[in-house]
Amino acid sequence: MDPVDIKPLSLPLPGGSEGASVTVRPLLTAELAVPPGFFDAPTGRFGKLGLWLKLIRGAKPDWPNCPVPAYLVTHPTAGHFLIDTGLHRSCAQPGGGNLGKVGRFYRIEMNPGQSAAERLDSRGISPDSLKLVVMTHLHNDHASGCQDFANAKFVCDALEWEAAHAKRSWLNGYETTQFDLAVDWRSVDYFSDDAEHFAGFSRTVDLFGDGSVRLISTPGHSAGHQSVLLRLDHGELLVVADASATEATLDGDARPLLFDDRHRFERSLKELRGYRALTPNALLVPGHDGDAWAKLDAVYGSEQA
Repeated sequence: MDPVDIKPLSLPLPGGSEGASVTVRPLLTAELAVPPGFFDAPTGRFGKLGLWLKLIRGAKPDWPNCPVPAYLVTHPTAGHFLIDTGLHRSCAQPGGGNLGKVGRFYRIEMNPGQSAAERLDSRGISPDSLKLVVMTHLHNDHASGCQDFANAKFVCDALEWEAAHAKRSWLNGYETTQFDLAVDWRSVDYFSDDAEHFAGFSRTVDLFGDGSVRLISTPGHSAGHQSVLLRLDHGELLVVADASATEATLDGDARPLLFDDRHRFERSLKELRGYRALTPNALLVPGHDGDAWAKLDAVYGSEQA
């Protein structure tokens, strides 16, 4: 199947308002079993090989689960939007649903009504009414639910789109059938005049032009990974996503098994740590940390946002 067209994102998006803050609701769309050491991989070649063999053989009953999140963000004048889509409801069925060739290797725990689209429906928000989805990256556990939001504008890094459509990209965690859809895809160019330094980050863009939502280039986990900084009524929340999947990486020496580029990963991690030092009261949410997820509130920011 030929890839769909993607167009450059014109900034700022409409709907911004001076001094705006947002409301953030973390959504747990499913849980995936991962082998011990997946997010804190051995440094030796043979240790990593052993971890790969465990993955290929499939999930074991004693493997811990990690959260597969999405985030519902409400802007007071731009409305609702999602960060990532999590797993599609089909993934609750045997075989891994729309996760592609690797789906059969996963053990997924997903309850009825748990997908992002169903969670929005339960809040009285029609998935068809959603106008924006920001993708931190396009790996299959983040893009699985894209098909549920047919009327949304989807935003990703231009480099991520390119990597996702490279030859045999499924080996790098992509399933193109999830996002090669007849929807409005827009690419962020972090090397354009729209990009600017902010709070220790070298490349960011102001999504609505009012400072409430800032996209941050954090490559390394994937070629065009981006994190999302959100201004609350009191403080800030940074959706780190897989730029640091766990607090053990953000705080210490733990490193995951999988990288696109180790050097860029470390550079992004350094910037994340620098931001945290500059903004100690900000909440940084890692991508797949079960312990950190359990501590999250149901909502951040004003309920009126």
